[in-house]
Amino acid sequence: MVYSEKEYLELEREAEYKSEYYQGEIFAMAGAGHNHNRIVENLSGELYIAFKGKSCQSFSSDMRLHIPENGLYTYPDILIVCGMPEFSENDKDTLINPSVIIEVLSKSTSAYDRGNKFRLYRSIPTLAEYILVDSLSISVEAFRKNEDGRWLLDSEINKIEERISLTSIHVQLQLKDIYDQTIGLV
Repeated sequence: MVYSEKEYLELEREAEYKSEYYQGEIFAMAGAGHNHNRIVENLSGELYIAFKGKSCQSFSSDMRLHIPENGLYTYPDILIVCGMPEFSENDKDTLINPSVIIEVLSKSTSAYDRGNKFRLYRSIPTLAEYILVDSLSISVEAFRKNEDGRWLLDSEINKIEERISLTSIHVQLQLKDIYDQTIGLV
């Protein structure tokens, strides 16, 4: 069955679980495991501290993102908006202007987050960085948009004592804090 954006948003408001929407199709999102949830919580806490008194703010996976250029509605693990949040014309609870997106990779989402989802995210004019945090091993990758508008893998960190720089928003996060209380990784 093919759904309109309006039908998706109506269904999503009443749903007991979150779903993505793309090109008329609705896709149920899988639940996340312990390490995935722990990493998201750790990132949220670290970002809250980093953004105190600044114009940036972070949103966890309950904030919906819409990309008008390609029609995707999705729920990234972490969205960071600097300046005033802007919302979709179709749904005033759906952000459209993230500066940074962070996805926590799991076995079931890794290929999608690295591939087609990243391709769709690159259509967001305000997006400057895309960060991938692995929940199965100590590994964080930072993709950044250069001056020419091309996306490049800027850094890959895989040592617990190192830190990842979110250069567009002037924040550094220590991997030991990101992976704190995960099981089997530290």
